[in-house]
Amino acid sequence: MPEYLSPGVYVEEFDSGPVPMEGASTSTAGFIGLAQKGPVAGLPELITGVNDFRKLFGSYLSENAFGEYRYLAYAVDHFFLNGGSRCYVMRVAPADAKPASNEGNSEGAVLRITAKNPGAWGNQIRVNLIPSSKAKTQIYEQLGEAPKYRVKNSAGFQAGDVVSFYDGETKQYSEVVSSQDNVIELSAVLTGDVIDNNLLPVKILSTCEFTVQVFYNDEAEEFDKCSLNVSAANHVSKLLAKSNIVEVEAGAAPASSEVIPPFTVISGMAEETQSEGGKTEFGLYQISLAGGSDGSVANLSAGEYMGEDHGPGKRTGIQAFIDNDEVSIMAIPGVTDPNVQLALVAHCENLKSRFAILDIPRDKKKVSDVLTHRNIFDTQYAAIYNPWLQVFDPLDKRNIYIPPSGSMVGIYARSDNTRGVHKAPANEVVRGCTGLDCQYNTGEQDILNPKGVNLIRAFTGQGIRVWGARTMSSNGLWKYINVRRLFIFLEESIKNGTNWVVFEPNDERLWARVQRTIDSFLTRVWRDGALMGSSPQEAFYIQIGRSTMTQDDIDNGRLICVIGVAPVKPAEFVIFRITQKTSDQ
Repeated sequence: MPEYLSPGVYVEEFDSGPVPMEGASTSTAGFIGLAQKGPVAGLPELITGVNDFRKLFGSYLSENAFGEYRYLAYAVDHFFLNGGSRCYVMRVAPADAKPASNEGNSEGAVLRITAKNPGAWGNQIRVNLIPSSKAKTQIYEQLGEAPKYRVKNSAGFQAGDVVSFYDGETKQYSEVVSSQDNVIELSAVLTGDVIDNNLLPVKILSTCEFTVQVFYNDEAEEFDKCSLNVSAANHVSKLLAKSNIVEVEAGAAPASSEVIPPFTVISGMAEETQSEGGKTEFGLYQISLAGGSDGSVANLSAGEYMGEDHGPGKRTGIQAFIDNDEVSIMAIPGVTDPNVQLALVAHCENLKSRFAILDIPRDKKKVSDVLTHRNIFDTQYAAIYNPWLQVFDPLDKRNIYIPPSGSMVGIYARSDNTRGVHKAPANEVVRGCTGLDCQYNTGEQDILNPKGVNLIRAFTGQGIRVWGARTMSSNGLWKYINVRRLFIFLEESIKNGTNWVVFEPNDERLWARVQRTIDSFLTRVWRDGALMGSSPQEAFYIQIGRSTMTQDDIDNGRLICVIGVAPVKPAEFVIFRITQKTSDQ
């Protein structure tokens, strides 16, 4: 309770009405598959366009090398082509895939550079090292005979830094022992006359660092003033931790009786060289990475796709999507191993917030073969599509066949955004598709459709269309895709929009606010055409109060609200009954 201690007028705000609720997103996709590059552990990467995918995961994979496992890039392309706007992608890689590195280069042994993730792509990485300096100053006086010097400005000099002193002709190197209040102590006394009080000094004391430039195709990164001083904030491994291309690990420098600048330690080259014209030029050391491998299909198993749970930020495959709350549609394009598909279905069933789209093996075209694969599943959280789609392959410059799941995810997103999640994602044109791997007729669909196999068919004058909208559930209440996904939408929206209720006093006032909040949301859903009925009362009901909670529930902190909704069902069978009419009828 607020305290009122002084006489006066107090103005206070309080919440009494319904809290606005936003509908949960239903069009964000999740893809898993092989790619040229990209992380294989951690969080899935957000992709908002084809260019994003190219930058993070590379381009198309060769059919000769990866066969039926190469379709991730094509699926993402056709996801965006068919109306998708954003997706999350998780890469998998064969067990024998290796990252490129500079191992074997003895001169650069102090600096181990490795491609950020496995794949032959890393063999194209080039790294340049150039000497640089983060701080320079002039020496005003030597303090006694000890290697202590009063300088103009000691900022930027810290213990462990290698420094060079240039008197206009020669350089000598030392190491900073301490630096404070414009007094620098070095590891050894500098020889010769080091004092320079001129306004434009000639004799300069400088720190010794190096700049790292990383190149891959048209990507370029530069990390300035890197050091081998492990206690410094600009240590090379700390600065290059921000790189999207490489990882760097700095080893111990070889033992030496003299101080050597870090550029020379790594490269074996002098910081500066004299050109034929007598001009002084900075050294340039180039490092090439090698040994990167994409691995082989023989070393790719269902385990890579199913993934492993090594804790937050370290999960792989399907398990990586446990950390993602935004994805609502998932696919593993072209991978038809029942172990992988069942793992994806189980993932969706456990989270109850997403829907899986599955492919049928391309070689299974006969009705009996298709049903053999379909009969593996019984789930309301997945749908399966056939046949494969003929599209143009930018890599081989010819038409190929790709699995339909990528295009279907895009069609789901397109239908959600244009009509709503309550509209069955069917009778929709498949964009970018020039043909089908096989043509099914109406008689064959009469067998497949009741079993939950959604066909894609070509119709004269109407293009290639999705001609099915069923899940693979044996429960008739959940046989339609749009019904299942509508309930996912409602459940996620209500869960996200009522988080404010937790820890509020569990009394009649709270129950009334919750009732009004959900009533406002469901009324809007009904007005959008997602629920049956000519009025909100016919479309849904909300029960909350003593009829839904016992005193024991209240004592144990439970607020129970019962909600019933009447979802719209698709007009799957349109029947016109026609009879003859005579003139006297």
